[in-house]
Amino acid sequence: MTSYTTAVGGLATDVRLPDGAGPFPAVLLRTPYDRRRHRAELRGWTRRGFAAVVQDVRGRYASPGEWRPYDGEAADGAQLARWIRGRSWSDGRLVAYGASYAAHCALALALEAPEDARPDAVIAAVPALGTADTAREPSGVERLLTRAGWWAAHGDRPDSRDSALAKALAADPELLGHLPLLDLPRRLGRDLPSWPDVWARRERGRLTALGARAAVPLLAVGGHHDHFAEDTVELWRRWGGPSARLLMGPWGHGLTAAPGPDAHRAHRLNLGELYARWAHTALTGGLAAGRTGALALGGSPLWVPAHTPGEPYAPRLRPLRGAHFTADPEQPVRSDQLTIPTTGVPDRCVLVTPPLPRPLDLLGPAETRLSASADTPSADWAARLVAVTPDGHAERLAIGIVRRREPPGRTAEFGVPLGRLARRLHAGTRLRLEIAGHHFPAHARNPHTGEDPVTATRLTASTRRLDPARTALRLTTLRTRPAPTDPAEEIPR
Repeated sequence: MTSYTTAVGGLATDVRLPDGAGPFPAVLLRTPYDRRRHRAELRGWTRRGFAAVVQDVRGRYASPGEWRPYDGEAADGAQLARWIRGRSWSDGRLVAYGASYAAHCALALALEAPEDARPDAVIAAVPALGTADTAREPSGVERLLTRAGWWAAHGDRPDSRDSALAKALAADPELLGHLPLLDLPRRLGRDLPSWPDVWARRERGRLTALGARAAVPLLAVGGHHDHFAEDTVELWRRWGGPSARLLMGPWGHGLTAAPGPDAHRAHRLNLGELYARWAHTALTGGLAAGRTGALALGGSPLWVPAHTPGEPYAPRLRPLRGAHFTADPEQPVRSDQLTIPTTGVPDRCVLVTPPLPRPLDLLGPAETRLSASADTPSADWAARLVAVTPDGHAERLAIGIVRRREPPGRTAEFGVPLGRLARRLHAGTRLRLEIAGHHFPAHARNPHTGEDPVTATRLTASTRRLDPARTALRLTTLRTRPAPTDPAEEIPR
Protein backbone atom coordinates (compact mmCIF):
# COMPACT_ATOMS: atom_id res chain seq x y z
CA MET A 1 0.00 0.00 0.00
CA THR A 2 1.09 3.57 -0.72
CA SER A 3 0.51 6.41 1.71
CA TYR A 4 1.53 10.05 1.78
CA THR A 5 0.65 13.41 3.32
CA THR A 6 -0.05 16.51 1.27
CA ALA A 7 -1.86 19.84 1.45
CA VAL A 8 -5.09 20.38 -0.46
CA GLY A 9 -6.24 23.97 -0.40
CA GLY A 10 -3.63 24.43 2.33
CA LEU A 11 -5.30 21.82 4.57
CA ALA A 12 -3.38 18.81 5.90
CA THR A 13 -4.48 15.66 4.06
CA ASP A 14 -3.45 12.01 4.36
CA VAL A 15 -3.84 9.65 1.39
CA ARG A 16 -3.60 5.87 1.47
CA LEU A 17 -3.89 3.74 -1.67
CA PRO A 18 -4.53 0.01 -2.10
CA ASP A 19 -2.06 -2.33 -3.69
CA GLY A 20 -2.40 -2.61 -7.46
CA ALA A 21 -2.42 -0.34 -10.44
CA GLY A 22 -5.83 1.26 -9.91
CA PRO A 23 -7.65 3.44 -10.53
CA PHE A 24 -9.78 3.05 -7.40
CA PRO A 25 -13.01 4.40 -5.92
CA ALA A 26 -12.25 6.73 -3.02
CA VAL A 27 -13.55 7.41 0.49
CA LEU A 28 -13.31 10.97 1.81
CA LEU A 29 -13.31 11.82 5.52
CA ARG A 30 -12.94 15.34 6.92
CA THR A 31 -12.55 15.69 10.69
CA PRO A 32 -11.84 18.25 13.43
CA TYR A 33 -10.59 15.47 15.75
CA ASP A 34 -7.10 14.90 14.26
CA ARG A 35 -6.77 13.00 11.01
CA ARG A 36 -3.95 10.87 12.51
CA ARG A 37 -6.52 9.07 14.70
CA HIS A 38 -8.06 7.58 11.55
CA ARG A 39 -5.04 5.72 10.21
CA ALA A 40 -6.46 2.31 11.17
CA GLU A 41 -9.71 3.21 9.36
CA LEU A 42 -7.77 4.20 6.26
CA ARG A 43 -5.97 0.85 6.28
CA GLY A 44 -9.33 -0.91 6.57
CA TRP A 45 -10.75 0.92 3.55
CA THR A 46 -7.68 0.23 1.42
CA ARG A 47 -7.76 -3.48 2.29
CA ARG A 48 -11.26 -3.44 0.80
CA GLY A 49 -10.20 -1.79 -2.46
CA PHE A 50 -10.80 1.91 -1.74
CA ALA A 51 -8.40 4.82 -1.88
CA ALA A 52 -8.83 6.53 1.49
CA VAL A 53 -8.37 10.26 2.14
CA VAL A 54 -8.65 12.02 5.49
CA GLN A 55 -8.25 15.75 6.10
CA ASP A 56 -8.03 18.02 9.15
CA VAL A 57 -10.74 20.65 8.73
CA ARG A 58 -9.67 24.28 8.52
CA GLY A 59 -8.17 25.63 11.73
CA ARG A 60 -7.77 22.23 13.42
CA TYR A 61 -4.60 20.30 14.19
CA ALA A 62 -2.23 20.53 11.19
CA SER A 63 -4.57 22.64 9.02
CA PRO A 64 -4.05 26.41 9.24
CA GLY A 65 -6.76 29.03 9.44
CA GLU A 66 -9.64 29.81 11.78
CA TRP A 67 -12.12 27.09 12.69
CA ARG A 68 -15.75 28.12 12.62
CA PRO A 69 -17.75 25.04 13.62
CA TYR A 70 -20.44 24.08 11.09
CA ASP A 71 -19.49 26.92 8.71
CA GLY A 72 -17.72 26.59 5.37
CA GLU A 73 -17.29 22.82 5.32
CA ALA A 74 -19.01 22.40 1.95
CA ALA A 75 -16.50 24.69 0.19
CA ASP A 76 -13.43 23.03 1.66
CA GLY A 77 -14.94 19.60 1.04
CA ALA A 78 -15.64 20.49 -2.58
CA GLN A 79 -12.02 21.49 -3.14
CA LEU A 80 -10.87 18.14 -1.74
CA ALA A 81 -13.42 16.17 -3.78
CA ARG A 82 -12.29 17.83 -7.02
CA TRP A 83 -8.66 17.20 -6.11
CA ILE A 84 -9.36 13.49 -5.55
CA ARG A 85 -11.17 13.13 -8.83
CA GLY A 86 -8.24 14.73 -10.60
CA ARG A 87 -5.71 12.14 -9.35
CA SER A 88 -4.55 9.35 -11.65
CA TRP A 89 -5.33 6.80 -8.92
CA SER A 90 -9.01 7.88 -8.76
CA ASP A 91 -11.70 6.34 -10.95
CA GLY A 92 -13.94 9.33 -10.17
CA ARG A 93 -16.31 7.52 -7.82
CA LEU A 94 -16.41 8.99 -4.34
CA VAL A 95 -18.00 8.12 -0.97
CA ALA A 96 -18.27 10.87 1.65
CA TYR A 97 -18.05 9.30 5.09
CA GLY A 98 -17.96 10.44 8.70
CA ALA A 99 -19.31 10.20 12.23
CA SER A 100 -20.58 13.06 14.42
CA TYR A 101 -19.02 16.33 13.16
CA ALA A 102 -17.38 14.45 10.30
CA ALA A 103 -20.87 13.29 9.27
CA HIS A 104 -21.84 16.96 9.09
CA CYS A 105 -18.89 17.50 6.72
CA ALA A 106 -19.99 14.56 4.55
CA LEU A 107 -23.59 15.77 4.38
CA ALA A 108 -22.60 19.38 3.69
CA LEU A 109 -20.51 18.17 0.76
CA ALA A 110 -23.34 16.02 -0.60
CA LEU A 111 -26.07 18.64 -0.17
CA GLU A 112 -24.43 22.08 -0.46
CA ALA A 113 -21.40 21.70 -2.73
CA PRO A 114 -21.57 22.39 -6.49
CA GLU A 115 -22.84 19.44 -8.50
CA ASP A 116 -19.42 18.51 -9.93
CA ALA A 117 -17.95 18.11 -6.44
CA ARG A 118 -20.69 16.07 -4.82
CA PRO A 119 -20.01 12.46 -3.81
CA ASP A 120 -21.72 9.41 -5.28
CA ALA A 121 -22.79 8.04 -1.89
CA VAL A 122 -22.86 9.17 1.76
CA ILE A 123 -22.30 7.33 5.04
CA ALA A 124 -23.44 9.52 7.96
CA ALA A 125 -23.02 8.01 11.42
CA VAL A 126 -24.46 9.72 14.54
CA PRO A 127 -24.68 12.91 12.47
CA ALA A 128 -24.26 16.30 14.15
CA LEU A 129 -26.34 18.23 11.63
CA GLY A 130 -25.58 21.80 12.67
CA THR A 131 -25.09 24.20 15.57
CA ALA A 132 -28.78 24.62 16.41
CA ASP A 133 -29.52 20.93 15.86
CA THR A 134 -26.90 19.93 18.41
CA ALA A 135 -27.54 22.73 20.91
CA ARG A 136 -31.30 22.48 21.30
CA GLU A 137 -34.03 19.89 21.42
CA PRO A 138 -36.66 20.15 18.66
CA SER A 139 -38.80 21.94 21.27
CA GLY A 140 -36.10 24.60 21.71
CA VAL A 141 -34.89 23.56 25.17
CA GLU A 142 -31.12 23.96 25.56
CA ARG A 143 -28.88 20.88 25.74
CA LEU A 144 -26.50 22.30 28.30
CA LEU A 145 -24.22 19.47 29.41
CA THR A 146 -23.28 18.09 25.99
CA ARG A 147 -22.69 21.54 24.48
CA ALA A 148 -20.68 22.79 27.43
CA GLY A 149 -18.58 19.63 27.26
CA TRP A 150 -18.04 19.86 23.51
CA TRP A 151 -17.17 23.54 23.46
CA ALA A 152 -14.89 23.25 26.47
CA ALA A 153 -13.04 20.40 24.75
CA HIS A 154 -12.94 21.61 21.14
CA GLY A 155 -14.25 25.15 20.73
CA ASP A 156 -12.03 28.03 19.54
CA ARG A 157 -8.81 26.06 19.63
CA PRO A 158 -6.68 24.17 17.09
CA ASP A 159 -6.61 20.94 19.11
CA SER A 160 -8.78 19.16 21.71
CA ARG A 161 -8.80 18.63 25.44
CA ASP A 162 -11.42 15.93 25.86
CA SER A 163 -11.41 16.05 29.66
CA ALA A 164 -11.65 19.85 29.96
CA LEU A 165 -15.19 19.99 31.38
CA ALA A 166 -14.70 16.97 33.65
CA LYS A 167 -11.65 18.62 35.21
CA ALA A 168 -13.51 21.91 35.62
CA LEU A 169 -16.45 20.14 37.28
CA ALA A 170 -14.09 18.32 39.62
CA ALA A 171 -12.75 21.70 40.73
CA ASP A 172 -16.20 23.31 40.88
CA PRO A 173 -19.11 20.80 41.00
CA GLU A 174 -21.59 23.71 40.70
CA LEU A 175 -19.92 25.03 37.54
CA LEU A 176 -22.98 24.64 35.32
CA GLY A 177 -25.27 26.09 37.97
CA HIS A 178 -23.68 29.54 37.95
CA LEU A 179 -25.54 32.30 36.12
CA PRO A 180 -25.62 33.53 33.47
CA LEU A 181 -24.69 30.56 31.33
CA LEU A 182 -23.02 32.88 28.85
CA ASP A 183 -20.29 33.42 31.46
CA LEU A 184 -19.16 29.78 31.26
CA PRO A 185 -15.92 30.60 29.36
CA ARG A 186 -14.79 32.91 32.13
CA ARG A 187 -15.42 30.24 34.73
CA LEU A 188 -13.49 27.76 32.59
CA GLY A 189 -10.60 30.18 32.47
CA ARG A 190 -10.26 30.39 28.70
CA ASP A 191 -11.54 32.37 25.73
CA LEU A 192 -14.54 30.91 23.90
CA PRO A 193 -15.68 33.72 21.60
CA SER A 194 -17.99 31.35 19.69
CA TRP A 195 -19.92 30.31 22.83
CA PRO A 196 -22.64 33.01 22.50
CA ASP A 197 -23.15 32.01 18.85
CA VAL A 198 -24.05 28.49 19.96
CA TRP A 199 -27.24 29.82 21.53
CA ALA A 200 -27.93 32.60 19.03
CA ARG A 201 -28.60 30.07 16.28
CA ARG A 202 -32.08 28.58 16.33
CA GLU A 203 -32.56 27.24 12.80
CA ARG A 204 -32.86 23.46 13.07
CA GLY A 205 -33.29 20.99 10.25
CA ARG A 206 -31.51 22.80 7.40
CA LEU A 207 -29.51 19.79 6.21
CA THR A 208 -32.45 17.46 6.76
CA ALA A 209 -34.60 19.69 4.54
CA LEU A 210 -31.89 19.74 1.87
CA GLY A 211 -31.70 15.96 2.12
CA ALA A 212 -35.19 15.73 0.66
CA ARG A 213 -33.64 16.83 -2.66
CA ALA A 214 -30.60 14.54 -2.45
CA ALA A 215 -29.70 12.49 -5.53
CA VAL A 216 -27.32 9.89 -4.08
CA PRO A 217 -27.69 6.86 -1.77
CA LEU A 218 -27.45 7.29 2.01
CA LEU A 219 -26.46 5.00 4.86
CA ALA A 220 -27.56 6.59 8.15
CA VAL A 221 -26.18 4.95 11.29
CA GLY A 222 -27.18 5.76 14.85
CA GLY A 223 -27.57 4.55 18.41
CA HIS A 224 -30.77 4.38 20.41
CA HIS A 225 -28.86 5.94 23.35
CA ASP A 226 -27.27 8.70 21.26
CA HIS A 227 -28.57 12.25 21.76
CA PHE A 228 -28.72 12.62 17.95
CA ALA A 229 -30.86 9.50 17.45
CA GLU A 230 -33.97 11.39 16.34
CA ASP A 231 -31.96 13.45 13.83
CA THR A 232 -30.48 10.27 12.38
CA VAL A 233 -33.90 8.71 11.84
CA GLU A 234 -35.39 11.92 10.44
CA LEU A 235 -32.51 12.28 7.98
CA TRP A 236 -33.19 8.75 6.73
CA ARG A 237 -36.96 9.29 6.55
CA ARG A 238 -36.68 12.47 4.48
CA TRP A 239 -33.74 11.52 2.26
CA GLY A 240 -34.67 11.98 -1.40
CA GLY A 241 -31.94 9.89 -2.99
CA PRO A 242 -32.59 6.66 -4.90
CA SER A 243 -32.04 4.55 -1.77
CA ALA A 244 -31.65 5.15 1.95
CA ARG A 245 -30.58 2.63 4.57
CA LEU A 246 -30.92 2.98 8.34
CA LEU A 247 -28.89 1.06 10.91
CA MET A 248 -29.82 1.68 14.57
CA GLY A 249 -28.41 -0.33 17.45
CA PRO A 250 -28.48 -0.15 21.28
CA TRP A 251 -25.41 2.08 21.32
CA GLY A 252 -24.37 5.53 22.46
CA HIS A 253 -22.57 8.21 20.45
CA GLY A 254 -19.55 5.91 20.10
CA LEU A 255 -21.71 3.28 18.37
CA THR A 256 -20.43 -0.27 18.94
CA ALA A 257 -17.65 1.12 21.14
CA ALA A 258 -20.33 2.49 23.50
CA PRO A 259 -22.94 -0.29 23.92
CA GLY A 260 -25.94 0.46 26.08
CA PRO A 261 -27.19 -1.62 29.00
CA ASP A 262 -29.63 -3.39 26.68
CA ALA A 263 -27.01 -4.41 24.09
CA HIS A 264 -26.70 -8.12 23.23
CA ARG A 265 -23.86 -10.11 21.71
CA ALA A 266 -25.82 -10.14 18.45
CA HIS A 267 -25.48 -6.35 18.30
CA ARG A 268 -21.66 -6.42 18.09
CA LEU A 269 -21.34 -5.66 14.40
CA ASN A 270 -18.19 -5.16 12.34
CA LEU A 271 -19.22 -1.71 11.15
CA GLY A 272 -16.16 -1.26 8.93
CA GLU A 273 -16.96 -4.39 6.96
CA LEU A 274 -20.62 -3.39 6.70
CA TYR A 275 -19.78 0.14 5.51
CA ALA A 276 -17.44 -1.20 2.83
CA ARG A 277 -20.00 -3.71 1.52
CA TRP A 278 -22.67 -1.02 1.36
CA ALA A 279 -20.29 1.42 -0.37
CA HIS A 280 -19.26 -1.11 -3.03
CA THR A 281 -22.92 -1.92 -3.70
CA ALA A 282 -23.90 1.74 -3.82
CA LEU A 283 -21.14 2.66 -6.27
CA THR A 284 -22.02 -0.21 -8.62
CA GLY A 285 -25.73 0.68 -8.63
CA GLY A 286 -26.73 -2.51 -6.85
CA LEU A 287 -28.83 -1.04 -4.03
CA ALA A 288 -32.56 -1.61 -4.19
CA ALA A 289 -34.59 1.58 -4.39
CA GLY A 290 -36.43 2.96 -1.37
CA ARG A 291 -35.94 3.16 2.38
CA THR A 292 -35.04 0.05 4.31
CA GLY A 293 -32.75 -0.86 7.15
CA ALA A 294 -32.31 -2.76 10.38
CA LEU A 295 -33.15 -1.87 13.98
CA ALA A 296 -31.79 -3.70 17.00
CA LEU A 297 -34.36 -4.62 19.61
CA GLY A 298 -32.48 -3.91 22.82
CA GLY A 299 -32.79 -6.47 25.59
CA SER A 300 -33.03 -9.25 23.01
CA PRO A 301 -30.76 -10.67 20.29
CA LEU A 302 -33.16 -9.52 17.55
CA TRP A 303 -32.67 -7.24 14.58
CA VAL A 304 -35.88 -6.28 12.79
CA PRO A 305 -36.53 -4.41 9.52
CA ALA A 306 -36.71 -0.63 9.87
CA HIS A 307 -40.31 -0.54 8.63
CA THR A 308 -41.62 -3.19 11.03
CA PRO A 309 -45.23 -2.17 11.76
CA GLY A 310 -46.34 -1.40 15.30
CA GLU A 311 -49.57 -0.77 17.12
CA PRO A 312 -50.53 1.74 19.83
CA TYR A 313 -50.24 0.71 23.45
CA ALA A 314 -51.38 2.81 26.41
CA PRO A 315 -50.51 1.21 29.76
CA ARG A 316 -52.54 2.07 32.84
CA LEU A 317 -50.85 4.63 35.07
CA ARG A 318 -51.29 4.89 38.83
CA PRO A 319 -50.19 8.14 40.54
CA LEU A 320 -47.78 7.74 43.47
CA ARG A 321 -47.17 11.35 44.51
CA GLY A 322 -46.76 14.87 43.26
CA ALA A 323 -49.97 15.76 41.42
CA HIS A 324 -49.13 19.18 42.88
CA PHE A 325 -45.38 19.79 42.90
CA THR A 326 -42.85 22.60 42.99
CA ALA A 327 -40.30 23.02 40.19
CA ASP A 328 -37.51 24.93 41.88
CA PRO A 329 -34.53 25.77 39.61
CA GLU A 330 -32.39 26.19 42.73
CA GLN A 331 -33.01 22.49 43.48
CA PRO A 332 -33.79 21.00 40.06
CA VAL A 333 -34.55 17.39 39.25
CA ARG A 334 -31.23 16.05 38.05
CA SER A 335 -30.62 14.21 34.81
CA ASP A 336 -27.81 12.14 36.33
CA GLN A 337 -29.86 10.65 39.18
CA LEU A 338 -32.74 8.17 39.06
CA THR A 339 -33.53 8.14 42.78
CA ILE A 340 -36.79 9.79 43.83
CA PRO A 341 -37.23 11.68 47.11
CA THR A 342 -40.06 10.22 49.18
CA THR A 343 -40.31 12.99 51.78
CA GLY A 344 -40.63 16.75 51.71
CA VAL A 345 -42.36 18.92 49.13
CA PRO A 346 -42.66 16.89 45.88
CA ASP A 347 -40.37 18.09 43.08
CA ARG A 348 -42.09 15.98 40.40
CA CYS A 349 -45.17 13.93 39.69
CA VAL A 350 -44.55 10.18 39.72
CA LEU A 351 -46.81 7.59 38.11
CA VAL A 352 -46.27 3.85 37.68
CA THR A 353 -47.77 0.97 35.74
CA PRO A 354 -48.61 -2.47 37.09
CA PRO A 355 -45.95 -5.16 36.51
CA LEU A 356 -45.95 -6.49 32.97
CA PRO A 357 -47.64 -9.90 32.89
CA ARG A 358 -45.53 -10.97 29.90
CA PRO A 359 -42.58 -9.63 27.86
CA LEU A 360 -43.34 -6.50 25.86
CA ASP A 361 -41.55 -5.40 22.68
CA LEU A 362 -41.54 -1.62 22.22
CA LEU A 363 -40.66 -0.43 18.73
CA GLY A 364 -41.66 3.01 17.57
CA PRO A 365 -42.56 6.49 18.80
CA ALA A 366 -43.51 7.23 22.41
CA GLU A 367 -45.28 10.23 23.93
CA THR A 368 -46.92 11.33 27.14
CA ARG A 369 -50.04 13.51 27.16
CA LEU A 370 -50.60 15.94 30.00
CA SER A 371 -53.31 18.20 31.36
CA ALA A 372 -51.37 20.60 33.52
CA SER A 373 -50.76 24.18 34.64
CA ALA A 374 -47.95 26.33 36.05
CA ASP A 375 -48.16 29.56 38.01
CA THR A 376 -45.32 31.12 35.99
CA PRO A 377 -45.42 32.53 32.45
CA SER A 378 -42.79 30.10 31.17
CA ALA A 379 -42.46 26.46 32.18
CA ASP A 380 -40.51 23.46 30.96
CA TRP A 381 -42.16 20.06 31.24
CA ALA A 382 -39.72 17.15 31.35
CA ALA A 383 -41.07 13.60 31.04
CA ARG A 384 -38.73 10.76 31.95
CA LEU A 385 -39.68 7.13 31.34
CA VAL A 386 -37.90 4.59 33.52
CA ALA A 387 -38.04 0.78 33.56
CA VAL A 388 -37.96 -0.75 37.04
CA THR A 389 -37.16 -4.47 37.21
CA PRO A 390 -38.72 -6.80 39.81
CA ASP A 391 -35.53 -6.55 41.90
CA GLY A 392 -35.79 -2.73 41.97
CA HIS A 393 -33.14 -1.83 39.39
CA ALA A 394 -34.06 1.40 37.55
CA GLU A 395 -32.99 2.20 34.00
CA ARG A 396 -33.91 5.25 31.96
CA LEU A 397 -35.74 4.40 28.74
CA ALA A 398 -36.52 7.83 27.33
CA ILE A 399 -36.62 11.55 28.08
CA GLY A 400 -38.62 14.32 26.47
CA ILE A 401 -38.82 18.00 27.34
CA VAL A 402 -40.91 20.87 26.00
CA ARG A 403 -41.17 24.57 26.83
CA ARG A 404 -44.61 26.07 27.29
CA ARG A 405 -45.65 29.69 27.61
CA GLU A 406 -49.15 30.04 29.04
CA PRO A 407 -50.95 32.61 31.18
CA PRO A 408 -50.11 31.70 34.79
CA GLY A 409 -52.56 29.19 36.23
CA ARG A 410 -54.21 28.25 32.94
CA THR A 411 -54.61 24.52 32.37
CA ALA A 412 -53.44 23.29 29.00
CA GLU A 413 -53.44 19.89 27.32
CA PHE A 414 -50.29 19.01 25.40
CA GLY A 415 -47.91 16.24 24.52
CA VAL A 416 -44.26 15.62 25.38
CA PRO A 417 -42.58 13.46 22.70
CA LEU A 418 -40.26 10.79 24.12
CA GLY A 419 -38.52 9.80 20.90
CA ARG A 420 -38.48 6.31 19.42
CA LEU A 421 -38.01 3.18 21.52
CA ALA A 422 -36.60 -0.16 20.41
CA ARG A 423 -36.54 -2.31 23.49
CA ARG A 424 -37.79 -5.60 24.93
CA LEU A 425 -39.13 -5.33 28.47
CA HIS A 426 -39.24 -8.52 30.50
CA ALA A 427 -42.20 -9.81 32.49
CA GLY A 428 -42.52 -8.20 35.91
CA THR A 429 -41.08 -4.85 34.74
CA ARG A 430 -42.88 -1.71 35.85
CA LEU A 431 -42.79 1.54 33.91
CA ARG A 432 -42.27 4.71 35.93
CA LEU A 433 -43.21 8.04 34.43
CA GLU A 434 -41.82 11.19 36.05
CA ILE A 435 -43.09 14.66 35.15
CA ALA A 436 -40.80 17.46 36.33
CA GLY A 437 -39.95 21.07 35.59
CA HIS A 438 -36.24 20.53 35.00
CA HIS A 439 -33.75 17.93 33.74
CA PHE A 440 -30.45 19.43 34.83
CA PRO A 441 -27.56 19.49 33.92
CA ALA A 442 -28.46 17.72 30.67
CA HIS A 443 -30.75 20.68 29.94
CA ALA A 444 -30.52 24.27 31.04
CA ARG A 445 -32.84 25.33 33.85
CA ASN A 446 -35.89 27.37 32.94
CA PRO A 447 -35.73 30.40 35.29
CA HIS A 448 -39.57 30.72 35.13
CA THR A 449 -39.32 34.49 34.68
CA GLY A 450 -39.81 34.47 30.92
CA GLU A 451 -36.12 35.30 30.39
CA ASP A 452 -33.84 33.32 28.12
CA PRO A 453 -32.25 30.55 30.25
CA VAL A 454 -28.87 31.32 28.66
CA THR A 455 -28.79 34.96 29.75
CA ALA A 456 -31.01 34.85 32.86
CA THR A 457 -29.52 35.90 36.20
CA ARG A 458 -32.61 35.40 38.37
CA LEU A 459 -34.47 32.19 39.20
CA THR A 460 -37.90 31.64 40.73
CA ALA A 461 -39.84 28.54 41.74
CA SER A 462 -42.90 27.37 39.80
CA THR A 463 -45.93 25.65 41.30
CA ARG A 464 -47.28 22.91 39.05
CA ARG A 465 -50.61 21.12 38.97
CA LEU A 466 -51.18 18.00 36.94
CA ASP A 467 -54.32 15.91 36.51
CA PRO A 468 -53.22 12.26 36.89
CA ALA A 469 -56.55 11.04 35.51
CA ARG A 470 -55.80 12.83 32.24
CA THR A 471 -52.15 11.82 32.03
CA ALA A 472 -51.52 9.21 29.37
CA LEU A 473 -48.48 7.28 28.20
CA ARG A 474 -48.66 6.34 24.54
CA LEU A 475 -46.23 3.70 23.31
CA THR A 476 -45.83 1.61 20.17
CA THR A 477 -45.45 -2.16 20.36
CA LEU A 478 -44.72 -4.80 17.78
CA ARG A 479 -47.96 -5.85 16.15
CA THR A 480 -46.92 -9.45 15.64
CA ARG A 481 -43.98 -11.64 16.49
CA PRO A 482 -40.85 -9.86 15.15
CA ALA A 483 -39.70 -10.84 11.68
CA PRO A 484 -35.92 -10.96 12.25
CA THR A 485 -33.38 -9.69 9.76
CA ASP A 486 -29.59 -9.72 9.44
CA PRO A 487 -28.00 -6.24 9.17
CA ALA A 488 -25.11 -7.67 7.15
CA GLU A 489 -27.65 -8.72 4.50
CA GLU A 490 -30.27 -5.98 4.88
CA ILE A 491 -28.01 -2.91 4.74
CA PRO A 492 -26.12 -3.70 1.45
CA ARG A 493 -29.28 -5.04 -0.22
